[in-house]
Amino acid sequence: MIRFRTIKTGYWRPGEDYAKIVLNSVESLVKESDIIVVSEKAISTAEGNIVDESKTKPSLSAKLLVRFWMRIVWGYFLGRICHLRINQIEHLRNFPMKEGMAHKQVALNWAGFLQALKHGSEGGIDLSNMPYSYACLPLKNPVERARRLHDKIRSKTGKSVTVIIADTDSTFSFHNFNFTSRPNPIKGITSFGGVFSFTLGRALKLKQRATPLAVVGSEISLEEALNFAEVAHHARGYGAGRTIWDVAKRFGVKFDEVTWEMLDEADHFPIVLIRRKTE
Repeated sequence: MIRFRTIKTGYWRPGEDYAKIVLNSVESLVKESDIIVVSEKAISTAEGNIVDESKTKPSLSAKLLVRFWMRIVWGYFLGRICHLRINQIEHLRNFPMKEGMAHKQVALNWAGFLQALKHGSEGGIDLSNMPYSYACLPLKNPVERARRLHDKIRSKTGKSVTVIIADTDSTFSFHNFNFTSRPNPIKGITSFGGVFSFTLGRALKLKQRATPLAVVGSEISLEEALNFAEVAHHARGYGAGRTIWDVAKRFGVKFDEVTWEMLDEADHFPIVLIRRKTE
């Protein structure tokens, strides 16, 4: 059994000293053997690992992905096969042309063709809770960031903790086989196929949990890492909205009109402290 505590902070903008924020947030709370799960996207945004999609010129491939693949294949076939929510399917059928083409070109450039075929979060690229036309790119070396946080916390508090960096992208489990479409998960999770692994997992309604990308500190099992990542995912919520559509609707603006200040208004919980019960 475990207990968890979400830790509220401001929205992490590019240039934020996120390591200092994490340390200040947990210093008075942390105990020996605690698990601290930090959002990959929050770290990546703070590091300025973002791209302005409005400056991207879409290729013919990106245009076809939107006109045919997203609006028709996902909107009328794959969306149902993958058991997406009705409102998600409606969004896909009306996938924005201009912004969507630019986004698919970014996905092609950064994640490759099989990832660009996904309906969202292509290769870990994230648009939700991002302002204007910015997209957040995945971290290239999450282990390095987790180690930095771990060492900083241990040096200041003297406590031995485990730091996990996790992404909301799903890892699917079939008996002892764990797989994801998300590149670079932790050891023990197989990453393959982009859209194919995602479709397989969703179509078969396999168990799905958030994906741990780095674990630094004590030795924990893969099952524990997956469970901790999933607990943190559900505990922290969705900030200003679950999807780019939800965020825009919340503020009553277009996709590219969400501002940093609007995002500041929402509650953000990029840190979740997890403690095993000893009872």
